[in-house]
Amino acid sequence: MPTIVFASSKGGAGKTTAAIVLASELSQHNTTITLIDADPNQHSAKWAQKDGCPTNIKLIEKSTEETIIEDIDTAQEKTAFVLVDLEGTASMAVASAISRADLVITLCQGSQDDADEAAKTIKLVNRQAKVLNRAIPYAVLMTRTNPAITPRTLKHIMNEFHAAGVEIFKTSLIDREAFRAIRSFGGTIHDLDPAQVSGVEKAVSNAHALAVEVIEKIKSLKKERELNHG
Repeated sequence: MPTIVFASSKGGAGKTTAAIVLASELSQHNTTITLIDADPNQHSAKWAQKDGCPTNIKLIEKSTEETIIEDIDTAQEKTAFVLVDLEGTASMAVASAISRADLVITLCQGSQDDADEAAKTIKLVNRQAKVLNRAIPYAVLMTRTNPAITPRTLKHIMNEFHAAGVEIFKTSLIDREAFRAIRSFGGTIHDLDPAQVSGVEKAVSNAHALAVEVIEKIKSLKKERELNHG
């Protein structure tokens, strides 16, 4: 079953929010998900332990460099999707998780510092690919974007990625109050009351678009592997 790893060489890039949003959106489609929290801060685990977490999301908390490979392998046998929220640094746990990934999602906000850190993460993915002698697919997900405008800095960063041959998700994770709300209150964005939280409908649309693109990417990668080995 596909393992999707959320990686960034710095904290605060939006890993946990992206992992939670994708997990909760996938849970709406009659499938099973394991959410592995390998970040010492355990933010994903805190969300999953709140009331309202979908019952088809299984949590593995406090995954470490000693346990993460076993945690991923066990989860792959039991659920349809495995999502791994990693710590915001380069470590053995991060490298080990990347080695098991079917897709690495590298997070990047619209700043040059974030872009530089995303480039470091991509280099780590490529190093692991060389060690394993296999391709490890990755793509950059832009986070906390503005729904109304695309700043000049963000356009420049995205052009740099394109020029370097780095794939970027067509969907970005927009800065929405609804995404912050589920971090605080638990549950999914589908459970939020639009009368109390602004932009719920647009957040639902954003989450759905991300899930659809991830699933399409996973299917495309699987088909490509089958053709290469067929």
